[in-house]
Amino acid sequence: MATRHLYVVRHGAADPFGELTEAGRRQSELVADRLARLPVDVVWHSPLSRAARSAGIIGERLPGVPVREAAELVDHVPHVPDRVLPAWAGFFDGYDAAEAAAGARIADALVERFARPTESETHEVLVTHAYPVAWLVRHALDAPPARWLGLDCGNAALTAIRYHDGVAPTVLVYNDMGHLPPDLRWTGFGPGVRL
Repeated sequence: MATRHLYVVRHGAADPFGELTEAGRRQSELVADRLARLPVDVVWHSPLSRAARSAGIIGERLPGVPVREAAELVDHVPHVPDRVLPAWAGFFDGYDAAEAAAGARIADALVERFARPTESETHEVLVTHAYPVAWLVRHALDAPPARWLGLDCGNAALTAIRYHDGVAPTVLVYNDMGHLPPDLRWTGFGPGVRL
């Protein structure tokens, strides 16, 4: 087995209808410029428009690199804890057992497809959403399932994970927004501090 390099990117900022804003387009261009320095083999994206459009912008700056949809990258809640801390109670309000099970199935499919070594060395970009990014990082660190909560991810932030046969995955970079100017560095979740 060879090394698989995943470059996981959250989509650019989007409006309430899921379409990229001007800031989101600029964020996508800037992360594309950063990724253009790497030997990228393929760009995978969620079927949702904000991720598909971000991936299209990235693909425009990576000539010859195929851009493909992967259903496993869709925005979803990967795990609903048995006991929810009071700070998260409102977030999970209304999730029933069927929805939780559906989210867990998508999370399992995401890990099965992408979180493992490949037969040959690959460099893949995954354009997805905050929760799948958090789930992949949690999985790579072998952290408890509920630990995906609180792993916030900025728009167009870069996370790099390396998978090699026989050793634990390595999280090389998490939520790196160094390619973005300060006014474009944020999570999209409330006003918060912009680093």
